[in-house]
Amino acid sequence: MAPEYVKRGQFSIKSDVFSFGVLVLEILSGQRNNNFHNGEHSKNLLSFAWKNWRAGTTTNVIDSTLSIGSRIEMIRCIHIGLLCVQENITNRPTMTSVVMMLSSSSFTLPIPSKPGFFLHSLTNRSNKFLKLDGNSCESPSIQLSKNDISITEIHPR
Repeated sequence: MAPEYVKRGQFSIKSDVFSFGVLVLEILSGQRNNNFHNGEHSKNLLSFAWKNWRAGTTTNVIDSTLSIGSRIEMIRCIHIGLLCVQENITNRPTMTSVVMMLSSSSFTLPIPSKPGFFLHSLTNRSNKFLKLDGNSCESPSIQLSKNDISITEIHPR
């Protein structure tokens, strides 16, 4: 979900652009944003893609099983995905612009800014996961709320 919807309940066409960007990054990485693991560190996909893009190692984001297609086109799609998930809603492109970016390789892409929900390292040196209050917990699969009282479990109907 787009940060402005999660934080303030605001929804717009740019919220859909954010979701589209997440989908692009999920497809190219072969991983889900909410269940992303890279080595021994657990972070979200947006942070991983952003850090690799900034470091010039964007190919680390691409799923190694993707063998069809140009790496240059895949990197361009990651760039477009990062433009879609920018934290500032006014910096995100419209879907019309995204279609133009995807359909024309001559279209110059702007430089993206930090994505919404950008996370720094979530683990400390002992591989215990840090909660929002700074205390650690052993199990990375348990999602705790800020106050450890309310936990939303999603079950299909």
